[in-house]
Amino acid sequence: MMMSDGREERVDGGRYVRTPRPVHFPVEATVPETKRHLELRTLLYQLLKLAFADSAAIGCDQFVYWDPTDPRACLAPDAFVRFGEADHQFRSWKVWERGAPQLAIEIISESDERDRDWDDKLEKYKRLGVSELVRFDPESRERPLRIWDSIEHDLVERELTQPREQSHCLPGFWLVLEQPEVGCALRLSHDREGAQLYPTPTEHEAEGRRAAEQRVRELEEELRRRPH
Repeated sequence: MMMSDGREERVDGGRYVRTPRPVHFPVEATVPETKRHLELRTLLYQLLKLAFADSAAIGCDQFVYWDPTDPRACLAPDAFVRFGEADHQFRSWKVWERGAPQLAIEIISESDERDRDWDDKLEKYKRLGVSELVRFDPESRERPLRIWDSIEHDLVERELTQPREQSHCLPGFWLVLEQPEVGCALRLSHDREGAQLYPTPTEHEAEGRRAAEQRVRELEEELRRRPH
C-alpha cells in the first residue's frame, strides 16, 4: 500500500522508502532454427527425459538466468540437466531459486559463428556454474565432440582422441553416431562402444514390441514341443 508521503508499506507492516522496481526475465525469444537442429535437439531431450526424469529436471532451449539483477545474463542451452528433483514444467530457470544445472549441452548450428560466438558462450557458462559442458558440432569432421569440466571455478576442455567420452555428470558415455534420419547425432550410451544406447521414446517402444514378439515366439515354440 502506498503511504501519503510516497513510501511503501507492506502487508506485514514493514515500510520502505520507495516501491520496488521489478526486473523482467523473458521466457521466450524468436530465434531462427533449422529443421536439422530442431531434430537433433529433440532427440537429445527425449532420451535424457526418458532416462532421468525421475531424478532430474530436464531443460531444452529454455532461458537459464544466473544474475537476479540482470536479465541479459542468460543462456538457452539445447539441453540441460539439474539433479535433485523430478522433472516438471517450467518456463525459465533461475539459478538463485533452483541452483545451477550440473550439465549443459550446446548443438552448433549453421547460423553460429563457431569460434567468435563460442568464446562468449564459454565465458557465460563459466559464470552460470555448470559442472560439465558438452559441445556437439554435427558439421565438424575433426572435432564433432568437445567437453569442458568445471575445475577450481574454471571451465577446462578435456583432451579427446575420438568422438566418445565418459560423462562426469551422467552414468554413461557421450558418442557421436550416424543416425538414419538426422545423420551425425549426439547420443548417450551405457557402454563406450555404443552397443547399449540410452533410447528415445520411439526406440524404447520398438524394443518393447520386439521383446513381446520374441516372448510370443518362445511360448509358441514351447507349446509345439509339448507332447499331445
